[in-house]
Amino acid sequence: MDKLLIANTVSKSFGAFKALDNVSIEVPRGSIFGLLGPNGAGKTTFIRIINQITMPDTGTVILDGEPLKPAHIRNIGYLPEERGLYKSMKVGEQALYLSQLKGLSRQEAKTRLKYWFERLEIGDWWNKKIQELSKGMAQKIQFVVTVLHEPKLLIFDEPFSGFDPINANLIKDEILRLRDEGATVIFSTHRMESVEEMCDHIALIHQSRKILDGKLIDIKREYRANTYDIGLITENPVEVTAGLKARFELLPTQFKTINEELQLRIKLPEGVAANNLVSHLTTLGTLSHFVEVIPSANDIFIQTVSNSKNFN
Repeated sequence: MDKLLIANTVSKSFGAFKALDNVSIEVPRGSIFGLLGPNGAGKTTFIRIINQITMPDTGTVILDGEPLKPAHIRNIGYLPEERGLYKSMKVGEQALYLSQLKGLSRQEAKTRLKYWFERLEIGDWWNKKIQELSKGMAQKIQFVVTVLHEPKLLIFDEPFSGFDPINANLIKDEILRLRDEGATVIFSTHRMESVEEMCDHIALIHQSRKILDGKLIDIKREYRANTYDIGLITENPVEVTAGLKARFELLPTQFKTINEELQLRIKLPEGVAANNLVSHLTTLGTLSHFVEVIPSANDIFIQTVSNSKNFN
């Protein structure tokens, strides 16, 4: 797949503190790329380098086939975690001003703002001051001015902060639609459920170094462990559990179903197929639940960071 953004061995220090240490990342065109990591890992520094707020000490960044340069800023839309709207300005006046900074004419900015204000049902906010809006309402305005100039690369840092579930879902759908229309998105968040729903690719940065990256589905396949959550309706749960424990590795589990059954998590030995387990279970009772345990983005995040700490 074609890459819109390529960062090669990027490093950045602030005094004695190493914020990024030889980080290389490739962001496929037309994808949503999850940039993940604990607080202080280096994500914000990386994003600021892309936006040319700060420059790398070493390494290169290529955007759309060219070394990153000042003119590229018009091809980038950046929604920072720390919001930056002028509280005393009116919404419409501020949106026009910020749009013109991105290279739009006043008339083109008005046309596009009208479209977005109607789309997000915020048309009656035009003459309100930012300080009159809730955090979530102000966040909608900042989202609009981030995407208005239709940049090739969109960078969202915790975009759902301040939103209730309904508006968070609205913005999620808009980001997915922008991706489907050709935009490339770098998405930084601590909400792992959003990563599951939205990201095609991820990179995990920890203690200034990249420790994991790739397609999310491929990473999930790599971390799967031939483990299954099982619900079994049986008259002899203690006896059945003991028998299974003698044959398989049983792990703690708890899942929700509408049945009252024996709940088990079984890890199969390498080379043992799930069909063999199903056949055996059906001789012990009625199988009401059988689901492979696929590692979540949150599981992968915690396991990889923990393993990295142990390695260090």
